[in-house]
Amino acid sequence: MAGQAFKFGMDLWDPTHRFETSWLLSPWALFFCRALISLYVFTTLIFVLAWQCANAAAGCEASQASFSFFTTLTYWGLGFYFLAASIHTLTYARSGVALLDRFPRPLQALHAAFYTTVTVYPFVVTIVYWGVLYSGTWFAEVFSGWSNVSQHALNSVFALFELLLTRADPPQLVHMLWLIVVLALYLALAYVTKASKGFYPYDFLDPAAQRGLVAAYVFGIAVGCLLVFWVVWGIIWLRKYVTETRLGKHGKFAAAEKGGRGSSGGVEGDMEMAKVQEPAMA
Repeated sequence: MAGQAFKFGMDLWDPTHRFETSWLLSPWALFFCRALISLYVFTTLIFVLAWQCANAAAGCEASQASFSFFTTLTYWGLGFYFLAASIHTLTYARSGVALLDRFPRPLQALHAAFYTTVTVYPFVVTIVYWGVLYSGTWFAEVFSGWSNVSQHALNSVFALFELLLTRADPPQLVHMLWLIVVLALYLALAYVTKASKGFYPYDFLDPAAQRGLVAAYVFGIAVGCLLVFWVVWGIIWLRKYVTETRLGKHGKFAAAEKGGRGSSGGVEGDMEMAKVQEPAMA
């Protein structure tokens, strides 16, 4: 796996536009949904920052501190993913050729890895928050309830949208390495935050409070992340099997695609495109 981590592949990139199409929605409908999700995520993030800055008790320090939390960082990641995905889907819907198709291969590979992170990390965040961090008492303020549900529950709903309604292939196994690398980088950020700002983003990272259990928490979250990866892999495999093999829904495509593949706009079961060999994407 390590030897493949920096290889981007030489095969044809995403020949049937799995990243820009759905088995159920037309490209235009998929674009609208992705753009709407991106708008909601960014609206939530900006409103939370503004609300905290307007709060006399915490002020903008709370907003600045939020960038040390994995929840916030992954939510920003969701927003940027859906923004990028909506742009790629829009360009595909208009011309039959996605902007992503014109990117250099390393950027295409990064997009595939980006997809993996936004379909894995949200579930990790949701499980850790409601299973470990949540006190069990519902929030006294409407704002707190809405912001926490948006960032710790709807994040997984948005990830499920990508898992269940798009045509993306199961993630590559090499992406497990990058998931752990990103978690390790966040762990470093958490201790930089302690050194520079004087607080731990999460109490379970505090050695004094946890009495030597920090390593167990870190290891457990890393293992949990890999387990979530395999659950995600299985969900995507099952979705492809049910929709494509059993139901014959091979996707809804742009009205006219360049490259001689013809028109398949909104027609389910485009068998001609289904016959195109789809090699693994790096």
